[in-house]
Amino acid sequence: MPNRVLITGARAPAALDLARSFAAANWEVHLADSCACLMARWSGVAEAVHRYASPKLQSEIFRSDLQSLMQRFEFNLIVPVCEEVFHLAEAAASLGFADRLFAPSPQVLNDLHSKSRFVQVCERLGISVPKTRRISGQAELDQLAPETERLVFKPEYSRFGAEILIGPSASQLTQISPAEDRVWVAQDRIVGEEVCFHAVAVNGVLTAFAAYGSPWRRPGGVGYAFESLAEVAAAPLFEAAQRLAGFVRDGQFACDAIIDADGRPWMIECNPRGTSGLHLFGGRSELALAMTGQADRLVRGRERGHLGLAMWLYGLPEAIKQRRMASWSRERREGQDVIARGGGAAPVLGALIDSAVFSMRAARTGCSLEQAMTRDIEWNGPGGAQ
Repeated sequence: MPNRVLITGARAPAALDLARSFAAANWEVHLADSCACLMARWSGVAEAVHRYASPKLQSEIFRSDLQSLMQRFEFNLIVPVCEEVFHLAEAAASLGFADRLFAPSPQVLNDLHSKSRFVQVCERLGISVPKTRRISGQAELDQLAPETERLVFKPEYSRFGAEILIGPSASQLTQISPAEDRVWVAQDRIVGEEVCFHAVAVNGVLTAFAAYGSPWRRPGGVGYAFESLAEVAAAPLFEAAQRLAGFVRDGQFACDAIIDADGRPWMIECNPRGTSGLHLFGGRSELALAMTGQADRLVRGRERGHLGLAMWLYGLPEAIKQRRMASWSRERREGQDVIARGGGAAPVLGALIDSAVFSMRAARTGCSLEQAMTRDIEWNGPGGAQ
């Protein structure tokens, strides 16, 4: 019987490329999520696509669903892609599959996800980070009032650049209401090029790495086109990833950074889970081998790709507005649609329907599309009150 992997977070396009990697390495691939995920179902990548209850909104049913899946399929490995990783890590020990979950421990996950604790981790490891203040009350916020224009404010636990305030005015600062159960951070503003890396650690050793930029982004910074960084820019990010790998021990981790005018990268925040950086590995078997400790050398991700639907829906209007049509056409021509890769039109249609469902959910609840896509899986620190 082949090895069997469960990849959670099937709503994310990155899950498709991860599934392709394991399929190419001759694993039996299963995907799962707490929403319908037609993109995943119609991709033809997985043996099956399962559905479980919302980890955030129905935690006990979620655990029961997980237990049933584990008993029925006896997965050798579970690889999370989205923020369900935090809920999975908390459930793993009590349900008896901690040794099969490819993710850091709950404590390490929190240290990486918290925008204040991550800075402390980097400082201990000698990795450059901007000065960061933790704000848990109005008095601490008032103390920063004279210098807000050179600061960036964001919730301690957040995603997709949600609620971020860059150099806010005094009136904009009134939007913030910090409290012990709703902590914010203020970071020194670093000016430069925004970049990312995605990495894999096994037994504290870096086994896979991809450094990339996103030339096409949504408001808030969410990228939908991805291209590998030149070696000179990637080198200091690689060094930071090596240092962090020893702290992570086992699992995926990804960092956002800003490279300043002197070429120095500053780590801004960390996502200890799958990210769009998975697309740079192109669905090749080497990534699965890197995650299972079977790769004979470091696996590098250098593929160029984009989300085809986003390039049309968001990129084209932006290209017309900013007179970037030549760049838009080049990306469409030279980059690969990471959803359609190997699956034709069916997963693209599924992604369009999935997106429409999330858009209607966002309209109903008055939140952004990105918030609607994560509200049933998001994790906002111990207690989850934020």
